[in-house]
Amino acid sequence: MSCIFCDIIAGAAPAALVYEDEATLAGIDLRQSNPGHVLVIPKRHVETLHHLPHDLHAPLMNAVVIMTRAVQACFHPDGINIWQSNGPGANQEVPHVHFHVFPRWTGDRHFQIYPSEPTDMPLTEREQLAVRLRPFVERR
Repeated sequence: MSCIFCDIIAGAAPAALVYEDEATLAGIDLRQSNPGHVLVIPKRHVETLHHLPHDLHAPLMNAVVIMTRAVQACFHPDGINIWQSNGPGANQEVPHVHFHVFPRWTGDRHFQIYPSEPTDMPLTEREQLAVRLRPFVERR
């Protein structure tokens, strides 16, 4: 199956590239509902973040930070959202890890996170979730 991001990395598909280093690439997203929307990708094909090898953690986040600073300096948005989606339940559209660096302006009506206003969970219930999760936290 073809991957558009791998095609871009290989130079087989067009892209408006902004940044490149040994491990990552960043370019202007095809869809610009806010100008300056950038995608940051690892050059190695990895479908989801939970499959990302350790040697790509720091380079990928470094590129995200570099692009966040560049978008802020260039477009002067009121804020920036960084998002990354994994799998169909999260609406991941391209099965290749990618981070969105998305400039925001007050009142632009993007990103309603919750379908309705959530209530605060008591600490005892949050601790129960933490107890369940802790055995799965990878230690290096």
